[in-house]
Amino acid sequence: MKINGTQYRTIWLKEGGPATLQAIDQRFLPHEFHIEDMRTVEEVARAIREMHLRGAPLIGSAAAYGMYLALASPPEEVTNIWEYISQTAQLLMDTRPTAVNLAYAVGRVLAAIEKEDDVAKIPGIALQEAHKITEESVEHCRLIGEHGLEIIKDISKKKKGKTVNILTHCNAGWLACIDYGTATAPIYAAHDAGIDVHVWVDETRPRNQGAHLTAFELLHHGVPHTVITDNTGGHLMQHGMVDLVLVGSDRTTRRGDVANKIGTYLKALAAKDNEVPFYVALPSTSFDFGLRDGIKEIPIEERNPDEVSYVHGWFNGKIYKVRISPQDSQAANYAFDVTPARLVTGLITERGACRATERGISKLFPEAK
Repeated sequence: MKINGTQYRTIWLKEGGPATLQAIDQRFLPHEFHIEDMRTVEEVARAIREMHLRGAPLIGSAAAYGMYLALASPPEEVTNIWEYISQTAQLLMDTRPTAVNLAYAVGRVLAAIEKEDDVAKIPGIALQEAHKITEESVEHCRLIGEHGLEIIKDISKKKKGKTVNILTHCNAGWLACIDYGTATAPIYAAHDAGIDVHVWVDETRPRNQGAHLTAFELLHHGVPHTVITDNTGGHLMQHGMVDLVLVGSDRTTRRGDVANKIGTYLKALAAKDNEVPFYVALPSTSFDFGLRDGIKEIPIEERNPDEVSYVHGWFNGKIYKVRISPQDSQAANYAFDVTPARLVTGLITERGACRATERGISKLFPEAK
């Protein structure tokens, strides 16, 4: 994707010099553009935990590179390399418990290096696997865009070329991935194909990823959009102003229950009540085929309540943190909710679209059985 005409991915390994992982620091967007350097696995873990970078595919890639950084320069006091590798993997997996891509990426790196007896070769193998995970993720998102484009095309035909209004929640764009995005990939593909699309962008409290990140992306790509409060979506659907709801996923079970940013479930309920199609765009790495009942089995991350009690905003050239609730009021910060499969019209993956059912998913992913 491009920012002010310059092509960027969200994460990359710096060329030349010591091993350095670079990523767009999302905390400062949309007002400032910062690139963060990470040279240790502890710095990568902190960046994931504190949401300098976020989004299921992106934190998977970051964790894979974090494993490489740990192996490229292990502490001098390390005497048992395999014990150190195990501790490193756990450090990364503990940062964000809901998004399954993180554990998937760490597991792939572990599986790759465990086959090697020569310890000196392990860092190179870890790096190679991190590159593979990253490139596969980009291709998955590109294909999601192609398959999702067909759904938007059909809606455009039914509307005889009139504007297709799409509502999305949180940020499932290229900032949450490495390129293209998941939920945004079909939108970009449709816009680039000349289809008249407009996006309703939920602000997404408490961290405002929609207002800060999705709006930033769409603006730079030239996609018409409007930022709305989280509670506006139902009203728009009641009045026929939404043709499609398109969201991402941090973890989806084998029967199609979807964990996504808090508030997604409420959008799905409103969509069902107003007969608006509700699609979830996700790569295969966001499936957790070991789980069936998402409401009972998916762990829901609870984050710092300060994210609810405070907002960040731009004023007079600086970003300020402002408290919005009484000093002594308690706050709860559940980061995700689960949308039951019965509310999901379909899933869009790199292999195509399917019904959000165990049978529908297994047709695309027979290996999941």
